[in-house]
Amino acid sequence: MSRTQVDPGSATAADTADVLTVDAVAFLADLHSRFAGRRADLLAARRRRRTEIARTGRLDLRPDTAQVRAGDWTVPPPPADLADRRVEITGPTERKMTINALNSGARVWLADLEDANTPHWANVIGGQRNLADAVRGTIELRTEAKTYRLGPGPRPTIVVRPRGWHLDERHLVFDGAPAVGALVDAGLHLFHNAAELLRRGSGPYLYLPKLESHEEAALWHDVFAHTESALDLPTGSIRVTVLIETITAAFEMDEILWALGPYAAGLNAGRWDYLFSIIKNFRDAGGQFVLPDRSAVTMTAPFMRAYTELLVATCHRRGAMAIGGMSAFIPNRRDAEATARAVDQVRADKQREAGDGFDGSWVAHPDLVPVCREVFDEFLGERSNQLDRQRPDVAVTADQLLDVAATGGAVTEAGLRGNVAVALRYLEAWLRGNGAVAINNLMEDAATAEISRSQIWQWIHNGVRLPDGTPVTAGLVRGIGDAELAVIRASCTETDWAASRFPAARALFDDVALSDDFVDFLTLPAYRLID
Repeated sequence: MSRTQVDPGSATAADTADVLTVDAVAFLADLHSRFAGRRADLLAARRRRRTEIARTGRLDLRPDTAQVRAGDWTVPPPPADLADRRVEITGPTERKMTINALNSGARVWLADLEDANTPHWANVIGGQRNLADAVRGTIELRTEAKTYRLGPGPRPTIVVRPRGWHLDERHLVFDGAPAVGALVDAGLHLFHNAAELLRRGSGPYLYLPKLESHEEAALWHDVFAHTESALDLPTGSIRVTVLIETITAAFEMDEILWALGPYAAGLNAGRWDYLFSIIKNFRDAGGQFVLPDRSAVTMTAPFMRAYTELLVATCHRRGAMAIGGMSAFIPNRRDAEATARAVDQVRADKQREAGDGFDGSWVAHPDLVPVCREVFDEFLGERSNQLDRQRPDVAVTADQLLDVAATGGAVTEAGLRGNVAVALRYLEAWLRGNGAVAINNLMEDAATAEISRSQIWQWIHNGVRLPDGTPVTAGLVRGIGDAELAVIRASCTETDWAASRFPAARALFDDVALSDDFVDFLTLPAYRLID
């Protein structure tokens, strides 16, 4: 018999009663009894694969799946409300941001329970509550200054991103082990909302993050098949888009779509997590994998072009949607000139994606929805997507996917300082419960913090020098961190500083950026520091 323990942490039992109903917890317990063991095995397989990459300094297409890549097969066509995804807005399930996203005019809202969300227990439960209200169109927020409610226009299709396979949820314990964050997030959403979404003419749609192999996708397939049976949902009603944001997944795009079978709807081209994955997997492979300043690694770098073109070609060959990456810029209404320059850059980025054949793209701010929509309107015309646009001209090799050395660019003092500043400020906000943070007119999330700290680790351990010959060392980075904290401290009142988590953020930064051993995910040690 499965033994379940619910630890409400800082919330009371009454605070969770509407989300953690007896039946919902029983459903989660059943998911864990069936699938948590396989998840643990797959995490072990990740470690073995990483060891092999360290030994060889190489990745290649898998010979054991050649038949899948060569096969003539497609995924099911998209459901009606996922057939047009020309502009998707991303953001956490915080109540105000949920309402703003639903009023944004985007075609899809990526309700983010992962990189844009700190998994404080209150956020986990509150996010599920906000999702349920959003699905039913009843969500509202009253503050002293303003009441936020849904407008009269059409609302985006909701696509939920649960946590990745690597994250636990310690407030729920099944058979003596912490729950699997992915199963908690997806399971609660599907339990509470799948039938209601279908009743309203939509469906239970998910974005799956951080997959590293088609075996991990196959586990999701089995979770969905069981869920549809347990909840009496029509077969294939759950549809998912996979974020190809790890280098290992980039070598298995066909296989991932194949493994998901009737649940596959598309793939998405991430950016920061993809770069982070390259650093993590090839951290022992020498200077040919050292990246320059993050601002210098654009989507036009040869290895990034290879990745995105392969994604579009793979998706459209298989009848799946190809969704582009996020524009993280946040318009500054007090600086019209800077905003105009940034909007021009966003427009050029979306034009490149639409020209390559992507069916839609992401933005992080409602003011950028019209920009993205305008670009894709121009390319799509009367069509809903570009699924009919095949890319037979694309022939990407393993060497092209791994050609990081052709990127060009330099590691500069400004880039180093920027990484330190972003990491410190983001980690402090994350520890306080805010997973989506505006820093220097950009929306930063866990993915951008990962690339910031992993680049610092990579530069130190590969003996990188700044243009003036100064070596990037742990001592140099600590000095920059001291200076950055001094600036922050000087800008804070005594009360604000006392309420902040900057001392803890600084210690966490040193752990994930300066330790001899590379920490696989910064959210793992960070999770130990929150409620």
